[in-house]
Amino acid sequence: MSATPITTLAPTGSIEPYDRQHATVYLRLLDAETAGAPWREVAEVVLGLGADVDAVQVRDIYNSHLARAHWLVDGGYKDLLTLPGD
Repeated sequence: MSATPITTLAPTGSIEPYDRQHATVYLRLLDAETAGAPWREVAEVVLGLGADVDAVQVRDIYNSHLARAHWLVDGGYKDLLTLPGD
């Protein structure tokens, strides 16, 4: 389970410090997708969202982070280099 549950949607648009902070989460989501892992299990293990969170909300959070991960892989990662360091 994630150390701190991720309870918000991933950002959209230009790269943000949030993306650098959550790069490992994005990679884990992509790995789980490639492995064919069930989304609900991935949401619990990677995002820290257990059964106590509304399933629709969990699905939205999962989908937004997975979409952001794909966006980064498809070219958004280039802007990570322009962000100030942590």
